[in-house]
Amino acid sequence: MKPTRYSIIKNTKVARNSRIYDQVNLYGCKIGKNTKVDAFVYIEEKVTIGDNCKIRPFVFIPTGVVIEDNVFIGPNVTFTNDKHPRSHGDWTLLNTRVRKFASIGAGSTINPGVEIGENALVGSGSVVTKNIPANAIVVGVPARVVGYRDPPAEMDDTQVQKRSGRRR
Repeated sequence: MKPTRYSIIKNTKVARNSRIYDQVNLYGCKIGKNTKVDAFVYIEEKVTIGDNCKIRPFVFIPTGVVIEDNVFIGPNVTFTNDKHPRSHGDWTLLNTRVRKFASIGAGSTINPGVEIGENALVGSGSVVTKNIPANAIVVGVPARVVGYRDPPAEMDDTQVQKRSGRRR
């Protein structure tokens, strides 16, 4: 990973061939190999992001979120981790998981405590308030299933690199 001029990266593990762009704040998280994190992304403590992911600009990922391998997160996606946020006092952390090959469209909000299933597609601007099944296509506020897509073909690292135009 080449150094960035205006980013804050503290206590973070970044695996090989991952790219972290400028104006990124990473605190105590883990980023998998071949993952791209674009500018203006904020990732909090104990977040795990898998291999071969793409995190587009202006994304917020708080503590309690796990993103598995081969996931796409569009620009301006916001994850949350507490159903009843307050400026002071106790709060309840609710964990969120995004399963492999899922895609989340631009401007979506992911409420806390949900699971987005393997290969699910969340349409732009959706608000996810409950679990999304594998291969489901969801849209709207709140997000509702409007269809299903074919399961993904498993890809090894060589195929992922060819698809992204990158080689070792």
